[in-house]
Amino acid sequence: MTSKASGETVDLPGFFADLVRCETRLYNALNDRLRERHGIVTSQFEALRYLRDRPGSRVADLAAEFAIGVGATSKTVDRLERQGWAVRQPNPSDRRSSLLALTDDGSRLVGAAEETFTEAVAELIGGALDSSSASAAARALSKLRSVLEHEQIGTPTG
Repeated sequence: MTSKASGETVDLPGFFADLVRCETRLYNALNDRLRERHGIVTSQFEALRYLRDRPGSRVADLAAEFAIGVGATSKTVDRLERQGWAVRQPNPSDRRSSLLALTDDGSRLVGAAEETFTEAVAELIGGALDSSSASAAARALSKLRSVLEHEQIGTPTG
């Protein structure tokens, strides 16, 4: 691919490999830190944070946000419920779905874990990129994500 602005050629397969490997390594490092300090993994933290910030969400809302299937999302919520961190409540406007809420334990956990998460992300990314590079990467990824979501690319069907 050639950039219109600069005429540079971009190795898209290499870009994809770098993007995926960076995501995997960051996710794994965050898993390790969150598990060690709070007994949760990144996917649980992200689900808890989503529910904290969007009370009354449904399983389908979580699935859409994280671009994963409804079945896998429901199993994630089942695990959060078993741990006592979230509850399903009847949805008064749609009896086929439930509204999700954090418990007090879930709220405390996500608050404590957020400090660890933020510290780890700053350490991992800030240690590798200066603020200008991090800002450019954040803008590029935000734009790419926006296009993919708008076009519903990569949205699970089940």
